Amino acid sequence: MSGIAKALESIIGLAGVKAWESLADEEQPLAGISKSSRFATALAPKSSAQCIAYPKTSGELAEVLACAHANHWRVLPCGQGTKLHWGGLAEIDLVVSTARLNRLIDHAIGDLTVTAEAGMRLADLQMELAKGGQFLAIDPSYASTATLGGIVATGDTGALRQRYGGIRDMLIGLSLVRSDGAIAKAGGRVVKNVAGYDLMKLFTGSYGTLGILSQVTFRIYPLPAAAQTVMLQGNDEAIAQATQTLLASALTPTAIALLPAPTMELDTTGLLVRFQNIGISVEQQADRLLQVGEALGLKGQAWAGTEESQLWQQLQEQIETHTSAFSIACKIGVLPSKAVETLARMKAIAPTIGCIYAGSGLGMLRFSDLTAPALLKLRDLCQAQGGFLTVLEAPIALKQSLDIWGYSGNALDLMQKIKTQFDPSYLLSPRRFVGGI
Repeated sequence: MSGIAKALESIIGLAGVKAWESLADEEQPLAGISKSSRFATALAPKSSAQCIAYPKTSGELAEVLACAHANHWRVLPCGQGTKLHWGGLAEIDLVVSTARLNRLIDHAIGDLTVTAEAGMRLADLQMELAKGGQFLAIDPSYASTATLGGIVATGDTGALRQRYGGIRDMLIGLSLVRSDGAIAKAGGRVVKNVAGYDLMKLFTGSYGTLGILSQVTFRIYPLPAAAQTVMLQGNDEAIAQATQTLLASALTPTAIALLPAPTMELDTTGLLVRFQNIGISVEQQADRLLQVGEALGLKGQAWAGTEESQLWQQLQEQIETHTSAFSIACKIGVLPSKAVETLARMKAIAPTIGCIYAGSGLGMLRFSDLTAPALLKLRDLCQAQGGFLTVLEAPIALKQSLDIWGYSGNALDLMQKIKTQFDPSYLLSPRRFVGGI
Protein backbone atom coordinates (compact mmCIF):
# COMPACT_ATOMS: atom_id res chain seq x y z
CA MET A 1 0.00 0.00 0.00
CA SER A 2 1.26 3.49 -0.87
CA GLY A 3 2.36 6.05 1.67
CA ILE A 4 -0.52 8.32 0.70
CA ALA A 5 -3.07 5.57 1.32
CA LYS A 6 -1.60 4.78 4.73
CA ALA A 7 -1.70 8.44 5.73
CA LEU A 8 -5.36 8.75 4.71
CA GLU A 9 -6.48 5.57 6.48
CA SER A 10 -6.28 7.30 9.84
CA ILE A 11 -8.75 9.92 8.57
CA ILE A 12 -11.30 7.95 6.52
CA GLY A 13 -10.56 4.34 7.43
CA LEU A 14 -9.46 1.40 5.33
CA ALA A 15 -12.80 1.27 3.45
CA GLY A 16 -12.38 4.90 2.44
CA VAL A 17 -9.19 4.41 0.44
CA LYS A 18 -8.81 2.38 -2.75
CA ALA A 19 -5.64 1.66 -4.67
CA TRP A 20 -5.44 3.18 -8.13
CA GLU A 21 -5.00 -0.27 -9.64
CA SER A 22 -8.38 -1.37 -8.24
CA LEU A 23 -10.15 0.64 -10.93
CA ALA A 24 -9.32 -2.11 -13.40
CA ASP A 25 -11.49 -4.44 -11.30
CA GLU A 26 -14.44 -2.01 -11.37
CA GLU A 27 -15.11 -1.70 -15.07
CA GLN A 28 -18.39 0.19 -15.42
CA PRO A 29 -18.90 1.10 -19.08
CA LEU A 30 -20.80 4.35 -19.46
CA ALA A 31 -21.72 5.46 -22.97
CA GLY A 32 -18.96 3.28 -24.39
CA ILE A 33 -16.25 4.35 -21.92
CA SER A 34 -15.18 2.22 -18.96
CA LYS A 35 -14.66 3.72 -15.52
CA SER A 36 -10.91 3.09 -15.57
CA SER A 37 -10.66 4.68 -19.03
CA ARG A 38 -12.47 7.80 -17.85
CA PHE A 39 -9.99 8.17 -14.99
CA ALA A 40 -7.00 7.33 -17.17
CA THR A 41 -7.87 9.90 -19.84
CA ALA A 42 -7.98 12.64 -17.20
CA LEU A 43 -4.32 12.17 -16.32
CA ALA A 44 -1.11 13.27 -17.98
CA PRO A 45 1.20 10.33 -18.81
CA LYS A 46 3.70 11.39 -16.13
CA SER A 47 1.03 11.57 -13.42
CA SER A 48 1.81 9.49 -10.32
CA ALA A 49 -1.73 8.82 -9.05
CA GLN A 50 -1.60 6.26 -6.24
CA CYS A 51 -5.07 5.99 -4.71
CA ILE A 52 -8.63 7.28 -4.50
CA ALA A 53 -10.08 8.69 -1.27
CA TYR A 54 -13.80 8.52 -0.45
CA PRO A 55 -14.63 10.78 2.52
CA LYS A 56 -18.15 10.36 3.91
CA THR A 57 -18.61 13.79 5.54
CA SER A 58 -17.54 17.35 4.85
CA GLY A 59 -15.35 17.12 7.94
CA GLU A 60 -13.52 14.11 6.56
CA LEU A 61 -13.18 15.87 3.21
CA ALA A 62 -11.61 18.86 4.96
CA GLU A 63 -9.15 16.63 6.82
CA VAL A 64 -8.17 14.81 3.61
CA LEU A 65 -7.43 18.10 1.85
CA ALA A 66 -5.56 19.46 4.85
CA CYS A 67 -3.38 16.35 4.80
CA ALA A 68 -2.83 16.68 1.06
CA HIS A 69 -1.93 20.35 1.48
CA ALA A 70 0.58 19.60 4.25
CA ASN A 71 2.26 16.98 2.06
CA HIS A 72 1.99 18.92 -1.22
CA TRP A 73 -0.04 16.16 -2.89
CA ARG A 74 -1.72 17.19 -6.13
CA VAL A 75 -5.43 16.33 -6.04
CA LEU A 76 -7.99 15.52 -8.72
CA PRO A 77 -11.53 16.06 -7.33
CA CYS A 78 -14.47 14.10 -8.75
CA GLY A 79 -17.88 12.67 -7.89
CA GLN A 80 -18.70 9.47 -9.74
CA GLY A 81 -15.96 10.21 -12.30
CA THR A 82 -18.61 10.57 -15.02
CA LYS A 83 -16.90 13.43 -16.89
CA LEU A 84 -13.27 12.94 -15.96
CA HIS A 85 -12.48 12.24 -19.61
CA TRP A 86 -13.45 15.87 -20.28
CA GLY A 87 -10.93 18.68 -19.94
CA GLY A 88 -7.16 18.85 -19.77
CA LEU A 89 -4.72 16.22 -18.56
CA ALA A 90 -3.96 16.67 -14.86
CA GLU A 91 -0.70 15.77 -13.14
CA ILE A 92 -1.82 14.42 -9.76
CA ASP A 93 -0.94 12.19 -6.83
CA LEU A 94 -4.40 11.58 -5.36
CA VAL A 95 -8.02 11.39 -6.50
CA VAL A 96 -10.64 12.59 -4.00
CA SER A 97 -14.22 11.51 -4.70
CA THR A 98 -17.34 12.98 -3.12
CA ALA A 99 -19.46 9.99 -4.19
CA ARG A 100 -20.16 9.06 -0.55
CA LEU A 101 -21.29 12.58 0.37
CA ASN A 102 -24.69 11.86 -1.10
CA ARG A 103 -27.39 12.88 1.39
CA LEU A 104 -30.45 15.00 0.74
CA ILE A 105 -30.20 17.78 3.36
CA ASP A 106 -33.40 19.78 2.90
CA HIS A 107 -36.27 20.00 0.42
CA ALA A 108 -38.26 23.16 1.04
CA ILE A 109 -41.28 22.44 -1.16
CA GLY A 110 -43.00 25.75 -0.44
CA ASP A 111 -39.85 27.82 -1.06
CA LEU A 112 -38.94 25.87 -4.23
CA THR A 113 -35.40 25.15 -3.02
CA VAL A 114 -33.42 22.00 -2.31
CA THR A 115 -30.11 21.40 -0.53
CA ALA A 116 -28.07 18.24 -0.99
CA GLU A 117 -24.51 17.01 -0.63
CA ALA A 118 -22.39 17.39 -3.73
CA GLY A 119 -21.95 13.64 -4.26
CA MET A 120 -25.67 12.98 -4.64
CA ARG A 121 -26.57 11.80 -8.12
CA LEU A 122 -28.93 14.01 -10.11
CA ALA A 123 -31.11 11.01 -10.93
CA ASP A 124 -31.59 10.26 -7.22
CA LEU A 125 -32.40 13.90 -6.46
CA GLN A 126 -34.96 14.06 -9.26
CA MET A 127 -36.72 11.00 -7.86
CA GLU A 128 -37.01 12.66 -4.45
CA LEU A 129 -38.19 15.98 -5.90
CA ALA A 130 -40.79 14.25 -8.07
CA LYS A 131 -42.56 13.05 -4.91
CA GLY A 132 -43.43 16.71 -4.31
CA GLY A 133 -44.25 17.41 -7.96
CA GLN A 134 -41.01 19.33 -8.54
CA PHE A 135 -37.70 18.96 -10.41
CA LEU A 136 -34.28 20.53 -10.92
CA ALA A 137 -34.53 22.03 -14.41
CA ILE A 138 -31.33 20.75 -15.98
CA ASP A 139 -30.62 17.89 -18.39
CA PRO A 140 -26.82 17.46 -18.38
CA SER A 141 -24.73 14.77 -20.01
CA TYR A 142 -24.73 11.36 -18.31
CA ALA A 143 -27.72 12.41 -16.19
CA SER A 144 -28.23 8.91 -14.76
CA THR A 145 -24.85 8.88 -13.00
CA ALA A 146 -23.64 12.51 -12.82
CA THR A 147 -23.39 14.03 -9.34
CA LEU A 148 -24.58 17.49 -8.40
CA GLY A 149 -21.06 18.69 -7.64
CA GLY A 150 -19.75 17.36 -10.95
CA ILE A 151 -22.54 19.06 -12.88
CA VAL A 152 -21.72 22.39 -11.23
CA ALA A 153 -17.96 21.91 -11.70
CA THR A 154 -18.37 21.33 -15.44
CA GLY A 155 -21.14 23.92 -15.90
CA ASP A 156 -23.20 21.30 -17.71
CA THR A 157 -26.87 22.22 -18.19
CA GLY A 158 -28.34 20.97 -21.49
CA ALA A 159 -31.29 21.83 -23.70
CA LEU A 160 -33.54 23.09 -20.88
CA ARG A 161 -31.45 26.28 -20.61
CA GLN A 162 -33.80 27.70 -23.29
CA ARG A 163 -36.54 28.08 -20.68
CA TYR A 164 -34.77 27.91 -17.31
CA GLY A 165 -31.25 29.24 -17.88
CA GLY A 166 -27.95 27.60 -17.03
CA ILE A 167 -26.73 25.90 -13.87
CA ARG A 168 -25.46 29.28 -12.62
CA ASP A 169 -29.04 30.51 -12.61
CA MET A 170 -30.16 27.57 -10.46
CA LEU A 171 -27.36 27.52 -7.89
CA ILE A 172 -28.15 29.80 -4.95
CA GLY A 173 -25.88 28.42 -2.23
CA LEU A 174 -22.90 26.17 -1.69
CA SER A 175 -20.40 24.85 0.82
CA LEU A 176 -16.87 24.01 -0.22
CA VAL A 177 -13.53 22.89 1.09
CA ARG A 178 -10.49 24.91 0.04
CA SER A 179 -7.19 23.37 -0.96
CA ASP A 180 -5.83 23.90 2.57
CA GLY A 181 -8.78 22.08 4.18
CA ALA A 182 -10.66 25.20 5.30
CA ILE A 183 -14.46 25.05 4.95
CA ALA A 184 -16.29 27.99 3.36
CA LYS A 185 -19.92 28.78 2.53
CA ALA A 186 -21.67 31.18 0.18
CA GLY A 187 -25.27 32.07 -0.62
CA GLY A 188 -28.11 30.47 1.29
CA ARG A 189 -31.42 28.68 1.03
CA VAL A 190 -33.50 31.58 -0.24
CA VAL A 191 -33.76 32.46 -3.91
CA LYS A 192 -33.18 36.21 -3.45
CA ASN A 193 -30.01 35.91 -1.37
CA VAL A 194 -27.40 37.96 -3.28
CA ALA A 195 -25.21 39.17 -0.44
CA GLY A 196 -21.43 38.81 -0.61
CA TYR A 197 -19.00 37.59 -3.25
CA ASP A 198 -20.77 35.41 -5.83
CA LEU A 199 -18.91 32.12 -5.40
CA MET A 200 -21.78 30.28 -7.07
CA LYS A 201 -20.96 31.77 -10.46
CA LEU A 202 -17.22 31.53 -9.84
CA PHE A 203 -17.29 27.81 -9.05
CA THR A 204 -19.65 26.88 -11.87
CA GLY A 205 -17.53 25.48 -14.66
CA SER A 206 -14.27 25.71 -12.69
CA TYR A 207 -13.45 21.99 -13.13
CA GLY A 208 -12.42 21.51 -9.50
CA THR A 209 -9.54 24.00 -9.70
CA LEU A 210 -10.68 26.35 -6.91
CA GLY A 211 -12.03 23.99 -4.24
CA ILE A 212 -14.13 20.88 -3.73
CA LEU A 213 -17.88 21.35 -3.37
CA SER A 214 -19.41 19.53 -0.41
CA GLN A 215 -22.99 20.85 -0.47
CA VAL A 216 -25.17 22.73 -2.96
CA THR A 217 -28.53 24.53 -2.86
CA PHE A 218 -30.67 24.98 -5.96
CA ARG A 219 -33.88 26.68 -6.92
CA ILE A 220 -36.34 24.15 -8.32
CA TYR A 221 -39.53 24.21 -10.39
CA PRO A 222 -42.92 22.47 -10.56
CA LEU A 223 -43.06 19.50 -12.92
CA PRO A 224 -44.83 20.47 -16.16
CA ALA A 225 -48.28 18.96 -16.62
CA ALA A 226 -47.84 18.01 -20.28
CA ALA A 227 -45.24 17.96 -23.04
CA GLN A 228 -45.08 17.78 -26.81
CA THR A 229 -42.11 17.87 -29.16
CA VAL A 230 -42.10 18.97 -32.80
CA MET A 231 -39.48 18.01 -35.38
CA LEU A 232 -39.04 20.04 -38.55
CA GLN A 233 -36.76 18.79 -41.32
CA GLY A 234 -35.62 20.30 -44.59
CA ASN A 235 -33.05 22.51 -46.29
CA ASP A 236 -30.78 24.73 -44.23
CA GLU A 237 -32.27 28.02 -45.39
CA ALA A 238 -35.80 27.01 -44.40
CA ILE A 239 -34.65 25.58 -41.06
CA ALA A 240 -32.82 28.84 -40.30
CA GLN A 241 -35.96 30.83 -41.15
CA ALA A 242 -38.16 28.58 -38.99
CA THR A 243 -35.72 28.98 -36.11
CA GLN A 244 -35.70 32.76 -36.34
CA THR A 245 -39.49 32.85 -36.61
CA LEU A 246 -39.79 30.66 -33.51
CA LEU A 247 -37.36 32.73 -31.45
CA ALA A 248 -39.12 35.97 -32.41
CA SER A 249 -42.61 34.61 -31.70
CA ALA A 250 -44.71 34.51 -28.54
CA LEU A 251 -44.25 30.72 -28.30
CA THR A 252 -42.53 29.52 -25.11
CA PRO A 253 -40.52 26.35 -25.83
CA THR A 254 -38.44 24.80 -23.07
CA ALA A 255 -35.85 23.39 -25.49
CA ILE A 256 -34.78 24.13 -29.08
CA ALA A 257 -32.10 21.94 -30.69
CA LEU A 258 -30.65 22.20 -34.19
CA LEU A 259 -29.56 18.76 -35.41
CA PRO A 260 -27.05 18.09 -38.18
CA ALA A 261 -27.58 14.99 -40.30
CA PRO A 262 -27.02 12.10 -39.57
CA THR A 263 -28.01 12.81 -35.94
CA MET A 264 -31.17 10.85 -35.06
CA GLU A 265 -30.77 9.20 -38.51
CA LEU A 266 -31.84 12.42 -40.23
CA ASP A 267 -31.13 12.95 -43.93
CA THR A 268 -31.29 16.73 -43.62
CA THR A 269 -30.84 19.37 -40.92
CA GLY A 270 -33.49 19.11 -38.21
CA LEU A 271 -35.10 21.47 -35.72
CA LEU A 272 -36.28 19.76 -32.52
CA VAL A 273 -38.54 21.87 -30.29
CA ARG A 274 -40.07 20.93 -26.94
CA PHE A 275 -43.11 22.55 -25.32
CA GLN A 276 -43.97 21.87 -21.67
CA ASN A 277 -46.95 23.44 -19.93
CA ILE A 278 -50.61 22.62 -19.39
CA GLY A 279 -52.09 20.32 -22.03
CA ILE A 280 -54.06 22.84 -24.09
CA SER A 281 -51.08 25.21 -24.24
CA VAL A 282 -48.59 22.66 -25.56
CA GLU A 283 -51.09 21.42 -28.15
CA GLN A 284 -51.71 24.92 -29.49
CA GLN A 285 -48.01 25.80 -29.56
CA ALA A 286 -47.05 22.56 -31.29
CA ASP A 287 -49.75 23.11 -33.91
CA ARG A 288 -48.56 26.67 -34.50
CA LEU A 289 -44.97 25.55 -35.10
CA LEU A 290 -46.11 22.81 -37.49
CA GLN A 291 -47.97 25.50 -39.44
CA VAL A 292 -44.80 27.60 -39.61
CA GLY A 293 -42.88 24.60 -40.92
CA GLU A 294 -45.53 23.78 -43.50
CA ALA A 295 -45.47 27.35 -44.83
CA LEU A 296 -41.70 27.03 -45.33
CA GLY A 297 -41.95 23.68 -47.07
CA LEU A 298 -40.52 21.72 -44.14
CA LYS A 299 -41.51 18.20 -43.14
CA GLY A 300 -43.09 18.23 -39.68
CA GLN A 301 -43.92 15.65 -37.04
CA ALA A 302 -45.09 15.84 -33.41
CA TRP A 303 -44.66 13.49 -30.44
CA ALA A 304 -46.33 13.28 -27.03
CA GLY A 305 -46.31 10.94 -24.04
CA THR A 306 -43.66 8.28 -23.59
CA GLU A 307 -42.40 8.56 -27.16
CA GLU A 308 -41.76 12.27 -26.63
CA SER A 309 -39.53 11.80 -23.58
CA GLN A 310 -37.74 8.87 -25.24
CA LEU A 311 -36.93 11.08 -28.23
CA TRP A 312 -34.90 13.49 -26.09
CA GLN A 313 -33.28 10.61 -24.25
CA GLN A 314 -32.26 9.08 -27.57
CA LEU A 315 -30.67 12.35 -28.66
CA GLN A 316 -28.73 12.67 -25.41
CA GLU A 317 -27.47 9.09 -25.58
CA GLN A 318 -26.26 9.61 -29.14
CA ILE A 319 -24.32 12.71 -28.12
CA GLU A 320 -22.79 10.96 -25.10
CA THR A 321 -21.87 7.63 -26.64
CA HIS A 322 -18.25 7.10 -27.64
CA THR A 323 -17.98 5.05 -30.82
CA SER A 324 -15.16 4.33 -33.22
CA ALA A 325 -16.97 6.45 -35.81
CA PHE A 326 -17.49 9.47 -33.51
CA SER A 327 -14.82 9.46 -30.80
CA ILE A 328 -14.16 13.18 -30.32
CA ALA A 329 -16.64 15.30 -28.33
CA CYS A 330 -16.58 19.09 -28.34
CA LYS A 331 -18.53 21.89 -26.70
CA ILE A 332 -19.10 24.77 -29.09
CA GLY A 333 -20.64 28.18 -29.03
CA VAL A 334 -21.58 30.46 -31.91
CA LEU A 335 -23.89 33.40 -32.43
CA PRO A 336 -27.42 31.92 -32.41
CA SER A 337 -28.14 33.53 -35.77
CA LYS A 338 -25.12 31.68 -37.24
CA ALA A 339 -25.90 28.23 -35.83
CA VAL A 340 -27.42 26.67 -38.96
CA GLU A 341 -24.71 28.15 -41.17
CA THR A 342 -22.02 26.78 -38.84
CA LEU A 343 -23.45 23.25 -38.98
CA ALA A 344 -23.66 23.46 -42.77
CA ARG A 345 -20.02 24.54 -43.12
CA MET A 346 -18.83 21.86 -40.69
CA LYS A 347 -20.12 19.16 -43.06
CA ALA A 348 -17.31 20.01 -45.45
CA ILE A 349 -14.67 19.46 -42.76
CA ALA A 350 -15.84 16.38 -40.85
CA PRO A 351 -18.90 14.17 -40.26
CA THR A 352 -20.81 15.56 -37.27
CA ILE A 353 -23.56 14.42 -34.92
CA GLY A 354 -25.01 16.28 -31.94
CA CYS A 355 -26.91 19.52 -31.55
CA ILE A 356 -26.71 23.28 -31.11
CA TYR A 357 -29.24 24.87 -28.75
CA ALA A 358 -30.75 27.54 -30.95
CA GLY A 359 -31.55 30.08 -28.24
CA SER A 360 -28.01 30.30 -26.85
CA GLY A 361 -25.80 29.08 -29.70
CA LEU A 362 -24.16 26.57 -27.35
CA GLY A 363 -23.96 22.94 -28.34
CA MET A 364 -22.41 19.51 -28.01
CA LEU A 365 -21.04 17.87 -31.14
CA ARG A 366 -19.23 14.62 -31.88
CA PHE A 367 -16.76 14.22 -34.72
CA SER A 368 -15.12 11.23 -36.31
CA ASP A 369 -11.40 10.72 -35.77
CA LEU A 370 -9.63 13.94 -36.75
CA THR A 371 -6.14 15.30 -36.87
CA ALA A 372 -5.16 18.32 -34.82
CA PRO A 373 -5.12 20.59 -37.91
CA ALA A 374 -8.68 19.54 -38.79
CA LEU A 375 -9.87 20.32 -35.27
CA LEU A 376 -8.18 23.70 -35.40
CA LYS A 377 -9.98 24.36 -38.68
CA LEU A 378 -13.28 23.61 -36.94
CA ARG A 379 -12.28 25.97 -34.12
CA ASP A 380 -11.43 28.73 -36.58
CA LEU A 381 -14.88 28.29 -38.11
CA CYS A 382 -16.60 28.70 -34.73
CA GLN A 383 -14.49 31.70 -33.80
CA ALA A 384 -15.29 33.32 -37.13
CA GLN A 385 -18.96 32.96 -36.17
CA GLY A 386 -18.39 34.80 -32.91
CA GLY A 387 -17.90 31.68 -30.81
CA PHE A 388 -15.54 28.98 -29.56
CA LEU A 389 -14.78 25.27 -29.70
CA THR A 390 -13.50 23.33 -26.69
CA VAL A 391 -12.34 19.73 -27.03
CA LEU A 392 -13.94 17.78 -24.17
CA GLU A 393 -13.21 14.19 -25.10
CA ALA A 394 -10.43 12.92 -27.36
CA PRO A 395 -7.54 10.45 -27.36
CA ILE A 396 -4.70 11.49 -25.05
CA ALA A 397 -2.28 11.94 -27.95
CA LEU A 398 -4.63 14.41 -29.62
CA LYS A 399 -5.16 16.36 -26.39
CA GLN A 400 -1.40 16.64 -26.01
CA SER A 401 -1.00 18.01 -29.52
CA LEU A 402 -3.21 21.11 -29.14
CA ASP A 403 -4.75 23.54 -26.69
CA ILE A 404 -8.06 21.84 -25.97
CA TRP A 405 -9.66 24.99 -24.55
CA GLY A 406 -8.66 27.40 -27.30
CA TYR A 407 -9.47 30.39 -25.11
CA SER A 408 -8.85 33.65 -26.98
CA GLY A 409 -10.32 36.15 -24.51
CA ASN A 410 -8.56 38.66 -22.26
CA ALA A 411 -9.49 37.22 -18.83
CA LEU A 412 -6.69 34.66 -18.48
CA ASP A 413 -4.59 36.90 -16.22
CA LEU A 414 -7.59 37.46 -13.93
CA MET A 415 -8.36 33.73 -13.85
CA GLN A 416 -4.78 32.95 -12.85
CA LYS A 417 -4.96 35.51 -10.04
CA ILE A 418 -8.17 33.94 -8.76
CA LYS A 419 -6.57 30.50 -8.92
CA THR A 420 -3.61 31.78 -6.92
CA GLN A 421 -5.93 33.29 -4.33
CA PHE A 422 -7.93 30.09 -3.81
CA ASP A 423 -5.17 27.53 -4.41
CA PRO A 424 -1.75 29.21 -4.22
CA SER A 425 0.16 25.92 -4.43
CA TYR A 426 -1.78 24.77 -7.52
CA LEU A 427 -2.71 21.47 -5.87
CA LEU A 428 -6.30 21.12 -7.17
CA SER A 429 -6.78 19.75 -10.70
CA PRO A 430 -3.41 21.16 -11.84
CA ARG A 431 -3.19 21.93 -15.55
CA ARG A 432 -6.75 20.70 -16.19
CA PHE A 433 -8.33 24.06 -16.97
CA VAL A 434 -7.83 27.04 -19.29
CA GLY A 435 -4.28 28.28 -19.67
CA GLY A 436 -2.80 25.38 -17.69
CA ILE A 437 -4.60 26.49 -14.50
